[in-house]
Amino acid sequence: MRADRLLSLLLLVQTRGRMTAQELADELEVSVRTVYRDVDALSAAGVPLYADRGPAGGYQLVDGYRTKLTGLTVDQAESLFLVGMPGPAAALGLGTELAAAELKLLAALPAELRTRAERMRERFHLDAPGWFREAESVPHLGALAEAVWNQRRIRARYRRWKVPRDVEREWDPLGVVLKAGVWYFVARRADDGEVRAYKVSHLLDVEVLAEQFERPPGFELAGYWDEWTRRFEQSLIRGEAHVRISPPGLDRLQHLLGGPGMVQAARENAEPPDADGWVRTRIPVEHIRKAHGDFLALGVDVEVLGPPELRTMIAETVAVLSGRYR
Repeated sequence: MRADRLLSLLLLVQTRGRMTAQELADELEVSVRTVYRDVDALSAAGVPLYADRGPAGGYQLVDGYRTKLTGLTVDQAESLFLVGMPGPAAALGLGTELAAAELKLLAALPAELRTRAERMRERFHLDAPGWFREAESVPHLGALAEAVWNQRRIRARYRRWKVPRDVEREWDPLGVVLKAGVWYFVARRADDGEVRAYKVSHLLDVEVLAEQFERPPGFELAGYWDEWTRRFEQSLIRGEAHVRISPPGLDRLQHLLGGPGMVQAARENAEPPDADGWVRTRIPVEHIRKAHGDFLALGVDVEVLGPPELRTMIAETVAVLSGRYR
């Protein structure tokens, strides 16, 4: 509806500041001509929206103007309380602020929306960490988050996998990410400008420096993280296993293998089932030892056909187990 679009345009300019007609058109998924018409309509309604000409121009509101109209629908008001993450917020040192913000938001909502929002909070809960795993200790997360927020360089000692294990470096921290209960930080190395992701739990100490940094032009944390995780998962693939697997075994793969791409490949590579319903397929694997444990966990629901060294490892393990339990 046009009314929703006008409100969205107003709130975009209010929250982001100056925006060009093209930027607004991209956000609202309309043509630039439609943006022109919507801006004229808002101006005619008394909204102090004006345009700056030139290459650095765009639409913006008169300084100090803020609308109190939010136009929250019932579904939008409910969804706001799904973003509440008391555990992660507390880890970042924002637990009290999150609770206060939720209280203020509830107080600002009309009675009907407030009731529905409270019901949403009572009936849905986010538990980020995985099963059977204690949360990692992240004593330096608060200092790191402060540096991210204030765009301050950090000097830190970091424990990595290769030798030398403990290194001291300076980074420009660009953001923090919570992935399956594990905290990561994305940072640009001060010495070579490389942007990478690191585990927060591997930080041995952190010093927030007075020096500030400029964020890379166009850097967007969510987009970088999606690309980094995709590359990371691909880098883990070191080979391919040829197996014969039962229908229950195929279903259980998603709980054993490292990533969804492996399970998808197993299904896409599957040949037509035989008389027993078993299929032959090719499955990407990280390395032989990891695949050895994964396929042993499937028990009698899988037969490894290759590579020969993997089949031999499993046969030797089964022989030892048979002798032990006989």
